[in-house]
Amino acid sequence: MKVDYIIVGLGLAGLAFVEELINANKTFLVFEDDSQTSSLVAGGVYNPVILKRFTPVWNAKQQLEIAMPFYESLERKFDLKFDQKFIIKKVFKSIEDQNNWFEASDKPLLKDYIDPKIESIKREGILADFGFGNVNEAGRIDTKKLVKTYRTFLKKEDKIKFEKFEHQKIKFNENQLVYKDITTNRIIFCEGFGMTKNLFFNYLPLNEVKGELITIHAPNLNINFLLKSTLFVLPLGNDNYKIGATFNWKDKTSNISEEGKEELVEKLKKVIDVDYKIIDQNAGVRPTVRDRRPLVGKHPAYPNLAILNGLGTRGVMIAPALANQLFQHLENGEELDKVSDIKRFE
Repeated sequence: MKVDYIIVGLGLAGLAFVEELINANKTFLVFEDDSQTSSLVAGGVYNPVILKRFTPVWNAKQQLEIAMPFYESLERKFDLKFDQKFIIKKVFKSIEDQNNWFEASDKPLLKDYIDPKIESIKREGILADFGFGNVNEAGRIDTKKLVKTYRTFLKKEDKIKFEKFEHQKIKFNENQLVYKDITTNRIIFCEGFGMTKNLFFNYLPLNEVKGELITIHAPNLNINFLLKSTLFVLPLGNDNYKIGATFNWKDKTSNISEEGKEELVEKLKKVIDVDYKIIDQNAGVRPTVRDRRPLVGKHPAYPNLAILNGLGTRGVMIAPALANQLFQHLENGEELDKVSDIKRFE
């Protein structure tokens, strides 16, 4: 069997790169072993503003200009809805928070997204003594639904193998690669935190951060926006809300924990004051990098091997743009953004 590309991993990064290949009429085969779950359990929120510091997300405008048409095309492709647009309401904790919000709203990179007016209307069930600030151009991609739909699509097309990829079985044959009975021009690794076991790219400084979320049923909350305070409260419909997320730097498993649930419950007490019932709990490990920038590029010694990884908590926004950038780099020699190029670690 011969293909142009092998893709290892089908989360958001792998999915976005496969779309590039399909649009360019390239042949490919995907390997996915379900060992990485971050895309399946992610909140899937896209938000152009870092609400902890009231600063713009890196390359937010350019990323959204690529990401939104990308997800719209997938909705048309599968005749399904993946994108839920909404306003984000940031809960202010003090007068200082309000003043910092006013200041941020004047910045050129934020003025399109931040509403300078303070919303002081009391909302039943929400603890917000100092009001809210509204963020526009935000929403949520149902990543679990999208990834599962895409895997089913590839399975029907016989373009995915649900098995563990064995890195040590790659053979280098002049300008081509051989993996078992498959000959290919390039292999792209989109493995999430599984990269730490990759013989070729495990020298890169990828950190694993476990995140846990709970889903609650709260009939008296009645919000149709994402509420952002010490955690986020994301409406799912039918009075259900996703709550998250924790950041655990020690536990590298994808197992849910009582400690994670208790942490979210304690924080939620400071955000809402309505009765609710926990109906689900999820956990996943996010691949992050110490400089908070992705890992994109070719291996320094084996240029037929490349990586697309380290998307962190903003994979929904970043994945389509970086997949396009990597494809153009490999096929047409276009330069990668130095901020995300793995050459920065050579």
